[in-house]
Amino acid sequence: MELTEKYAYLPSDEAINSGIQAIASNLDNLMTDEVLKQCFAAMDLTTLKTQDTEKSVLKLVNKANALKTEFPQFPLPASICVYPNFAATVRAARESEDLHVTTVAGCFPSSQSFIEVKVDECRRAVASGADEVDIVLPLNSFLAGDYDAASAEIRAMREAVDAEGKVQGRKVVLKVILETGLLSTPELIAEASFLAMEAGADFIKTSTGKVEINATPVAAYVMCESIKAFYAKTGRKVGFKAAGGISSAKDALCYYLIVSTVLGKDWLGKDLFRLGVSRLGNSLMSAVEQKTVNYF
Repeated sequence: MELTEKYAYLPSDEAINSGIQAIASNLDNLMTDEVLKQCFAAMDLTTLKTQDTEKSVLKLVNKANALKTEFPQFPLPASICVYPNFAATVRAARESEDLHVTTVAGCFPSSQSFIEVKVDECRRAVASGADEVDIVLPLNSFLAGDYDAASAEIRAMREAVDAEGKVQGRKVVLKVILETGLLSTPELIAEASFLAMEAGADFIKTSTGKVEINATPVAAYVMCESIKAFYAKTGRKVGFKAAGGISSAKDALCYYLIVSTVLGKDWLGKDLFRLGVSRLGNSLMSAVEQKTVNYF
């Protein structure tokens, strides 16, 4: 049985396009300071560059720390997202535990390695200070139709994160990146969504930001409808994270409204809604302040 059949959800191109068009036509009317600040609070402020250094990561964390004095009208972002070797750097430098430490792991961005390596990297990320871990759906198995193997890898990384989290005395959030730009149909995006949620994902995330096509409204809509169907069947709320190419206030508002429209207000807090971003912070601040802000 396909997972879309199990969860009684089959994406409809007509319904998806109609929903997205309705949102797009109303963006300007719904762009309020309150909503923009909610998007700001949902940011996983991200630096995943080959040239990242401890100094550059510290600079980003210090910018987030200084918001309370430089721009007290803005909330903290949800987290700082870095490579796992910088988890300890972020944890030591942050001034509030409300600013979570997020790391990618599991051989991001390709998930192409031995499962033992992926599991160990997840464990080490948590041991080094990660509050949240973002891994990539094993597309090598999934696209070959071996859903059992793909699920088993996610479950193994889930177990490693949970076990090390228990040692560290904290519950660690696991996000699974579907890399929707490499999934050719809405049906395949829905299948990947259900597989990741069944395997233990706390969030499902659109993209790594490292492929040609990253977050899109269509992918987001399908993922949110899959989350809704999964919740109806299981009673478990799974979060949604859009990432990759989200740079303008209108981009952020679009994903916010997709979540609001499909899932409702319960999903709009940072516990269930995230935006993975590197450039969006300045755009949101500029939109609220009504002038160009280059803070980050």
